Amino acid sequence: MEALHLTIDGRRQTVAPGTTVLEAIRQAGIYVPTLCDDPDLKPFGACRLCLVEIEGMRGLPTSCTTPAQDGMVVWTENEEILRMRRIIIELLLANHPQDCLVCPKAEECELLKVANYLGADKARVARLRRGRLDRPVDDSTPGFVYDPNKCILCGKCVRACQEVAFVGAIDFAYRGQKTIITPFWNQSLLESVCQSCGECVARCPTGALTIRESLPATRQVETICPYCGVGCGVRLGVRQERIVRVEGVRENPVSRGELCVKGRFGLDFVHSPERLATPLVRKENIGRLAKPPDPRQAFREAGWEEALELTANALQGLIHEYGSDCLGVLSSAKCTNEDNYVTQKFARAVLKTNNVDHCARLCHASTVTAALAAFGDGAMSNSISDFEKADVILVIGSNTTECHPVIGRRIKRAVQEKGAKLLVADPRAVELSDQAELFLNHLPGTDVALLNGLMNRIVELKLHNRRFIARRCENYEAFAESLAGYTPEVTEATTGVPAEKIQRAARILGKAKRLVVAYGMGITQHVTGTDNVKAVANLLMLTGNMGRLGCGFAPLRGQNNVQGACDMGALPNVYPGYQRVDNPEVKAKFELAWGAILSDRPGLTLTEMIKAAHTGSLKGLYIVGENPMLSEADLNHAQEAMARLGFIAVQDIFLTETAALADVVFPSACFAEKEGSFTNTERRIQKVNRALNPPGQAREDWRILSDLAALLGRPFAFANSAEIMDEIASLTPIYGGISHDRLGLRGLQWPCWNRRHKGSAMLHKGRFTRGRGRFHVVHDRPPAELPSAEYPLLLTTGRILEHWHTGSMTHRSRVLETLAPESRIEINPQDAAELGVTEGDTLSIKSRRGQVRSKARTSRRVRPGQTFMAFHWQDAPANSLTNPSVDPVANIPEYKVASVKAVLDVLDLAAENNAFLTALSENPAGILNDYDLSPEHRLALLNLDFDKLQEWVGPLNERLRLWLHDRLAKEKWVETE
Repeated sequence: MEALHLTIDGRRQTVAPGTTVLEAIRQAGIYVPTLCDDPDLKPFGACRLCLVEIEGMRGLPTSCTTPAQDGMVVWTENEEILRMRRIIIELLLANHPQDCLVCPKAEECELLKVANYLGADKARVARLRRGRLDRPVDDSTPGFVYDPNKCILCGKCVRACQEVAFVGAIDFAYRGQKTIITPFWNQSLLESVCQSCGECVARCPTGALTIRESLPATRQVETICPYCGVGCGVRLGVRQERIVRVEGVRENPVSRGELCVKGRFGLDFVHSPERLATPLVRKENIGRLAKPPDPRQAFREAGWEEALELTANALQGLIHEYGSDCLGVLSSAKCTNEDNYVTQKFARAVLKTNNVDHCARLCHASTVTAALAAFGDGAMSNSISDFEKADVILVIGSNTTECHPVIGRRIKRAVQEKGAKLLVADPRAVELSDQAELFLNHLPGTDVALLNGLMNRIVELKLHNRRFIARRCENYEAFAESLAGYTPEVTEATTGVPAEKIQRAARILGKAKRLVVAYGMGITQHVTGTDNVKAVANLLMLTGNMGRLGCGFAPLRGQNNVQGACDMGALPNVYPGYQRVDNPEVKAKFELAWGAILSDRPGLTLTEMIKAAHTGSLKGLYIVGENPMLSEADLNHAQEAMARLGFIAVQDIFLTETAALADVVFPSACFAEKEGSFTNTERRIQKVNRALNPPGQAREDWRILSDLAALLGRPFAFANSAEIMDEIASLTPIYGGISHDRLGLRGLQWPCWNRRHKGSAMLHKGRFTRGRGRFHVVHDRPPAELPSAEYPLLLTTGRILEHWHTGSMTHRSRVLETLAPESRIEINPQDAAELGVTEGDTLSIKSRRGQVRSKARTSRRVRPGQTFMAFHWQDAPANSLTNPSVDPVANIPEYKVASVKAVLDVLDLAAENNAFLTALSENPAGILNDYDLSPEHRLALLNLDFDKLQEWVGPLNERLRLWLHDRLAKEKWVETE
């Protein structure tokens, strides 16, 4: 379309069609005051300060809501415009508190700036002032405060909540002078659906919304959020070596200035008093399984020289006695690319073993394995921005709005503003399922059956992309033949999804012009994880939705640098850039570069290391920034395995559950205290910048390993992290053009082949990395463990919005810990009623592997017979229950399906704790036979004589009486049957 030509204050200005008059004025470099305008929000015209004169148009229209038209003549200021603006601002000031000297927003208050610019008259404001400003302040949320007395009703907060966060927690209520902004039913923000993301606070032009405990910063540093794999840009405001405020970075192409509750309010863990500041060495008289009240009591402080020498001697001694492969190294998805590169180099070039792995083994190992086989690259094919270009989005096995909130917003925007159709497939109803065109609520562990059933219909309806398949794919015939048995009726019987829904979903997917399939650990953490991902790849190739804008393969990475840790070769079978360790040419290249003889034998995966430690073949572990003692499946077995190791060294920022088992603990620098880079879920390598000094004697992770390598006779010659990236680029083709000086605020997406290359927003354009995309035949297989009479409930695990991974960081954040202070198990109301459970009761949950206690949350988001727990809590470790059975290809455990039983925790209801109630809660079916009861008390139980029982077990409250009556009545009924 042709450009538009306007005259603004006598100057000629050319703008693109669709531009508003206000945007045209700003492009001309002219200031117009406004309090309700925001580049992220739709024009609203609430404050009316941006009114202008347009020749030929009646009145003074608001420039923010007026589209620019060719030939317009606009005047931004004259006496009439200035008079009207003064009246508006004086009316606002007349209803505003006059506490500017102590208002937290004083230095950046837009209302104050506009009032000064317009020359508001103090006397007129005083005459206009009426009544008292005494509306109650809402300070219910731990992150920010809402003072409605300072609200000017600009609506920015309402629109940000609706148009940026897509939550809609607040809105205008009442009318006229009584108008306020409030959550539904005028409840507090904490009681509402508010997610505490702070997008409203970031945009408020006055002191109505202010962050608690925030001070002006003396300097600012742009870096990357240390939480999920989205890779949001954060600007850290620093003052006296403390982070005093956090803002989003608008120039960041991933987050575009947005943040979630963790990114905005969850970075205070950096200053936790629990940060490690000196090396620790285990005291000789305290064993690894000893549990003193304070874990630090098991250690003594040591100097760096002593701790490093002790570690070097222990590692050398084990290698001398048992060989290099007796050791294992765990790298970290929380650490930078440079840290991970040095970690795997330390394992291979110094310890001489390929036993190196990291937490991708527990989340997306099946993605890497399957996507490499299908496409030739084990990563997201397109960019996060492609969600908003898609016309159909399938989200399967991902609670996106809680685990990847900013991507969740992109999906919501695509649906609500761009008209995309959303399909959600998940055993549990997640937030996105409320927005979906179709919600496919399939049974856990039936993902292959569901996807094959959808593809069966696509082929039967002839909606598959035959041209794409013929030109770019292989093995289609065998694959198509394998779909024959997955009719809608058979698929319904397997998955629980109605056949009619399967037919409708297949039509939507088959007719999609631009389809994105996003998934998370709901797909990968199964014994069929690799098959699940291959089925996702099959669907995308079947419909031809690869290698174009607005479509593609979108595995959502869980940790901030899990993609980068994989890229850096923190895996047992590949060097950096997925170059295989058993390829002679690759091995020779790295031997030449590192000056070392390397092993060509793929090493042990993380799950294999735990098994090897249990059997005794693995003697030592060196762990960098990971916490397997909360993240491993079957934690009791994992703890036994760790206890059998001859030596454990850990470097971390806190004394985690894993560090508490170590012989030596090194204090590390966190993300805000180091230089380097993270690679996010869309393959974007972004610069991490140092804002603070590490506490005490803490050091960057790569420096600790370099110091240790020098003691072991293999010094690394790195002066800084930039030099490490230069070495990475020299040996890793997909990072060939990456250097710190090129990353800036936008980063670069790999593959980036050389210094002239601009990076790759898209993979597989024109051809797949492996040549032709390969269809794989995959069939439905049941989970390793199914519900039984003894364990009738099916448990699945995951994350919640407020916490992250094993909680080592988020549990040390005041806001996040206040918002979600304790573990909850979701249970369907029907199951709760059968168990006699109400909201907030404590349940004892038991599997074949362990037992935990957690409070109940009754929710219809889980279907009857299913439960859900997050794994973030040390006092309720969900992974004590989960199944260690692994995918035979990727070695990833089946976290998403475990059989459990749940009973009301009687001890929580009893007035006194005693052995009888303990036994009764654990074994109600056998209590009469297995427990040593006196004849008198046995008779009392059989007759439900509560008065007699009280003499023995102590006071019984009414709740416990009812529970006993129900339990024992059932026992007698069973006996009579």
